[in-house]
Parts: sequence; C-alpha cells; structure tokens
Amino acid sequence: MSIAVNAAAGGIAVPPVARVGDSLAQVATPALLLDLDAFEANVERMASAAAARGVAVRPHAKAHKSVSIARAQLAAGAVGICCQKVTEAIPFVNAGVGNIHISNEFVGEARVALAVAMASRVALSVCVDDVRQVGPLGKAAERAGVRIAVLPEVDVGQGRCGVDSTDAVAQLVDAIDHYEGLRFGGLQAYHGSAQHVESWDKRRDTARLAADRASAYVRFLEARGIACPVVTGGGTGTAEFDIESGVYTEIQPGSYVFLDGHYGALEWRDDWRFRHGLFLASTVMSTARKGIVVCDAGLKSVATDSGLPGFWSSQQAGKPHYRTASDEHGVLELASPGEDGAAWLGEPILLVPGHCDPTVNLYDRYVTVRHGRVEGLWPIEARGLSQ
Repeated sequence: MSIAVNAAAGGIAVPPVARVGDSLAQVATPALLLDLDAFEANVERMASAAAARGVAVRPHAKAHKSVSIARAQLAAGAVGICCQKVTEAIPFVNAGVGNIHISNEFVGEARVALAVAMASRVALSVCVDDVRQVGPLGKAAERAGVRIAVLPEVDVGQGRCGVDSTDAVAQLVDAIDHYEGLRFGGLQAYHGSAQHVESWDKRRDTARLAADRASAYVRFLEARGIACPVVTGGGTGTAEFDIESGVYTEIQPGSYVFLDGHYGALEWRDDWRFRHGLFLASTVMSTARKGIVVCDAGLKSVATDSGLPGFWSSQQAGKPHYRTASDEHGVLELASPGEDGAAWLGEPILLVPGHCDPTVNLYDRYVTVRHGRVEGLWPIEARGLSQ
C-alpha cells in the first residue's frame, strides 16, 4: 500500500482501505467486506419469497445504513425502506429514496421539524404510541402543508414500545384523524425478540402469536368501520412465518442481506437460511506466544453484544477460535496450547461479526468483493446518525 503525501497540508494522507481490483490480501485491515454474490442472492431470496405471497418488503436500513444497498433492495422490488431514527433517514432522502418509514417513536421539536421537512420530499410514515406524540406532529405538518402517514404501534409481545389495548389504539386513531396534515396509515406490529428465538418451532409459534395479536387489532378497527391499509413488522428471523400469516401486508427485514453470526446460529428449515455475506477482514499481527495468534480486530472493529466474531477462513489449515477481544487486539486460540502459530504471522483472515448492525456503524464504507477481488467501495452514509 502506497502512502500519499498531502503536499498542500504538509502532512501524510490516510491511504485508502482498498482499490478496485485489489486481492483480499491487499485490503488494509480491519475492514468490512461485503461478498456481492452472497448479498445479491440474499436480496433476491427475500424479494421473491415475499412477492410470491403478495407481501411487500420494506427492508430496514438500520442494518446496513447504505444508500447503495437500499438502491439494490429497491431495484429488487422493495416498496421503500425503514429507518430507526429520524436523522438516519437523511442520506436516503437526499439520495432520492422516495418512500421511508420511521419505525420508531420520536419526540421533540427538532425531530418533528426534521420529519416535516422530509415529508415535503418523500412519502413519509412514522410511528406513535402516545397521543402526546401526535399533536406536535399534526400541527407542524399542517403549518408546512404536508401530509404524513401515522401508524400506531401495537405491542405484540416485545414488551418495549407500542400500546397494548384496543382503547389506546382507538385514542391514537382519533387523534391522528383530528389533523389535516396526518392520515391513519395502518399499524406497526413488530416483535423484535421473536427474531432471535433459536428453535425453529418456538420461533414459528412466537411469530404466530404476534400475528394473532396484530390481527385482533385489525379486526377491532374494522368493526369500527376503519380500514387498516398496512400492517408492518416482522424481520429476518420471522420473515418466513410473517409472509405466510395473512396478517402482515409488509415485512421489515434488515440483517438478511448479511446473515451475521447470531442469525447464522439459529435453526432454519428448507431453503430459508440466507448466506453469510458480511465479513471482517483482519490480519494476524502477533504469534509471540504458543497456542494463540493475535489479530488486529478488537472491540474498536467489531460489536460483541451478540457474542465474539467467528473465524471463517484462511490459507492456513485449522480453525482457530476467537477467544477474547480488547481495544485493538483479537486473541484466537489454536488447536492445542503448545501449538506454534509462527506460520500465521501476516496471514489475512476473515471473521463473521456476531451482530451486524452495530458492527456496520463502526465503519465508513464497505469493501465489496467478488471472487476474491475488490469490486467497489460503498459508503456507509448513515453511520453514526442516531439522533
């Protein structure tokens, strides 16, 4: 890798992490790699499965935070995207993504103003679970002359956000109807914990219960003469069940484009297992002690809330186990305590992050690869936008 001198500033410029055409061994590590073959197969798999049942896909951009990935999903038939925070949506609005759902509640004058500004440029929908969230948004939308779709969130088992009674849903719908700048857009019914149930049978049963609860709210509204145009929710772990439920009109999967270590460890059936596409490129930087090798990917390079990263591949034989992480170091255990790891020094290795979302948020770009060669560098435009 060449070092460029910034003559104008009189300093040394940071070299690029990779260049198109580089081999994996030439990528500066740690780096976030996206295997394009796996990524494209995952996008197509979800799109075709949902389309076969007439269910819309609204992928969650909180997983990838990338305009390039969102465009690929839209090209495959997605109706729009989800963002979890209002600021997270900004790069997608600016890039021309025309349909965005803020799948999380928000409060405060600044966030309301930002949402209203977005609504003048895109088809925007938002979530509420308290009538006090409705008024400020409705008044601001009326002043700006925009219309925002508002979806009451119902708790279908997560026990986090969302109302848990028909009375509360009715109050929210009535509050939304009070403002010309708002319209009732349907219901959000997301059960995040269900995505991570390891057993296929138990995950199916949890997803079915969530769908049943969502259906009860839909029937309640219909009995009052209120049509529910959208029921949105679900995710990577329950998509196969949500698509078949007959309740959800759209699903919000995010991690399926990557399949991180946690999702990869779940029990899957038939052809619903997606392919691992997101990897952390690292290099063995020390072999000073027998029984271990040390790589350059630690806590500043990979999120560990869902477990330590898993070893994926190397030119070397054997599969060392990633044992501990510190700020700048990852310690990998070899097959035996007395094994000499000297041959590993300088070797490139691939790791599978345990949790893709917070890992992605540590990086500025994806290094996209195909057949062992760098094909492109995709910015992660929404990195750090968590307000």
